[in-house]
Amino acid sequence: MFICAGESENFDFAKPMGIGMIDMAMNLSRYLENKKPPFLMFIGTAGSYGIHNIFDIIHSKTATNIENSFFNANAYTPIDNMISTYEGVVKATSLLNNSNVSRETIVNSSNYITTDKRLSKYYLENGISLENMEFFSVLRVAKEFNVPVAGVFIVTNYCNSNAHQDFITNHKEAMARLSAYIKEPIK
Repeated sequence: MFICAGESENFDFAKPMGIGMIDMAMNLSRYLENKKPPFLMFIGTAGSYGIHNIFDIIHSKTATNIENSFFNANAYTPIDNMISTYEGVVKATSLLNNSNVSRETIVNSSNYITTDKRLSKYYLENGISLENMEFFSVLRVAKEFNVPVAGVFIVTNYCNSNAHQDFITNHKEAMARLSAYIKEPIK
């Protein structure tokens, strides 16, 4: 089953679940309480910390929940702040105890968009290359309901001072490209 955030990120083949970590968690939990699909595929847009380029399409099974203040020692968390899926099972680990756990693309989720390019280096040093508001919630809820899950993202912007304007400029084309990519027949 395909799911997406909704509103400006709607797809004719995906069920919208809400923008941001809270709405996504609430709505996806409600849905999974009543229906348990064999697999969830989250699709959406992402910001790049610098490794991936605009319109790159990236698959991921790993997300973190790290706030920017973590990198200047102004915050800590008692929660497992990294979650990953593999072999159909969702597992949680702590990034603090397992740096560079995965060689695959790690997506950070926060309810805030990073606009300070200087922070990108800290994410990259921890193996995190993309930013999407909902993915950590998707993985966490899927873990709770024991539903296999993964994500496909298209880059709309870099995480810098132009993030919002670049997102707006690139959003329409990104949505069309991502939709075509998902609908492309397997060859």
